[in-house]
Amino acid sequence: MTPWGRTQWLPPVMLLLSVPGCLMLIGPSMVMGAVGESLSVHCQYEEKFKENDKYWCREQLFKPCDKIVETRGLEREKAKGRVSLRDHPSQLNFTVTLRNLTVEDEGIYWCGIHVTWAKDGLLLFDPIFRVVVSVSPALTTASSSESSTRTLGPPTSLPAHTRPSTTGQETSKLRSLLSSIHFLLLVFLKVPLLLSMLSAVLWVNRPLWGPRGRQCQPGSKSQ
Repeated sequence: MTPWGRTQWLPPVMLLLSVPGCLMLIGPSMVMGAVGESLSVHCQYEEKFKENDKYWCREQLFKPCDKIVETRGLEREKAKGRVSLRDHPSQLNFTVTLRNLTVEDEGIYWCGIHVTWAKDGLLLFDPIFRVVVSVSPALTTASSSESSTRTLGPPTSLPAHTRPSTTGQETSKLRSLLSSIHFLLLVFLKVPLLLSMLSAVLWVNRPLWGPRGRQCQPGSKSQ
């Protein structure tokens, strides 16, 4: 007994019953889904199995196939956790649905029909069919938005996460404007002011010549 329920051994001879073309039980050899989504597996069976119990189990290495969900008697639907099985006798198939997929759900599973010696005669083993479940990473928000746009038509306005960002452009323009203003101030105010101050310093420190051609320092008197 496992946390999921009953287990089922899969002898090697049972692999013959899962070969495509075997009419007792057939289904898809592989199904794919994305994380967070749901997927369904449809398993078709012969009319003589309409009243038999149907089950879905997961293959384990060196262990019995772990039966996750199984109908009993007159039950037409059974669910456990995120997995449900619904039998459609009128259509001679049953559907297994896996909801809210995770990466741990990826693996090898089996559609199965429970048989008994008294009821099903010479059938020694359950008819089964092998299904590989593949789970891909979740779609990104951008991809989901694009898919939604293609399905529903052109949106009236851009989604918030796809609108062009204007903050960076405005900041760049402001910096450029400030740089231009600074250059103009440098040319028309700072440079003339600097030249004026330099001229004043040179004027104050200019050499003075006395009456006889002698050089005098500013502030000194001729003898």
